[in-house]
Amino acid sequence: MPRLEGQVAIVTGGAQGIGGATARRLAEEGASVLIADVDRAAAERNAATIRDAGGAVATLATDVGKHADIRAMVDEAVRRWGKLTILVNNAYGFGPGAAGSAVEVSEEAWDGALAVLMKAIFLGVKHAVPAMQQAGGGSIVNISSVHGLLMSPGSLVYEAGKSAVIGMTRQMAIEFGPLGIRVNAICPGHIVTERMQARWDENPSGLRFFEQQYPVRRCGRPVDIANAIVFLCSEEASFITGQALVVDGGLSIQLQEDLGIHLARYIREHPETRLS
Repeated sequence: MPRLEGQVAIVTGGAQGIGGATARRLAEEGASVLIADVDRAAAERNAATIRDAGGAVATLATDVGKHADIRAMVDEAVRRWGKLTILVNNAYGFGPGAAGSAVEVSEEAWDGALAVLMKAIFLGVKHAVPAMQQAGGGSIVNISSVHGLLMSPGSLVYEAGKSAVIGMTRQMAIEFGPLGIRVNAICPGHIVTERMQARWDENPSGLRFFEQQYPVRRCGRPVDIANAIVFLCSEEASFITGQALVVDGGLSIQLQEDLGIHLARYIREHPETRLS
């Protein structure tokens, strides 16, 4: 029997990438899935794949930066399938100017990016929890990043937001655990989504170099994260809440000096490597 038979899920940003793979895997495990994505055409393409495989799916054009859209996606899932038991807060996006240090980032870019990175999760949970409570419980998975744990120059907004996702997840787990709602986060490493694959196709030696940063000697695939989400939403994880599950091929457990030595050796042995 599928692990998620009878469950109803919303996946924000579920058209492609991590969200796309997650929508497919949840459907494969028996959940009815609402793909909430600003790109309706891409969402419909993913939905067609799910339907062709026998899954139950619907799409809704959703801008997770807008309160009304988030409320509408929860209402649509309940209207269509009678309940809501799974929410995957995956969608994020940056406007221009969001990269840089505290000196470089504009206030407008900060506000716009965090409206998606943090506020969308806050609003998603705000509207999902009452529906899950009526259903007798549920599971929420928030997508953070290894950038919520490891910092790098020029990434203030992204890393502030992804760090906050971990803190929000822990607080929500305490808050809603008594209602039968578990809340966890996932911290992916570098995932080669459709968009990233297109970039790496132009620079395959750069991808090979990037893969050497990982003990498993490969970058992640969207399905790697989707599989972890399925686990966290299943009964197998019924005693797991408030956790930030790192799914990064071992990237974050390395001593940086050892990593630097290994990468220097790789460059010497592969002079054709192009990093730009």
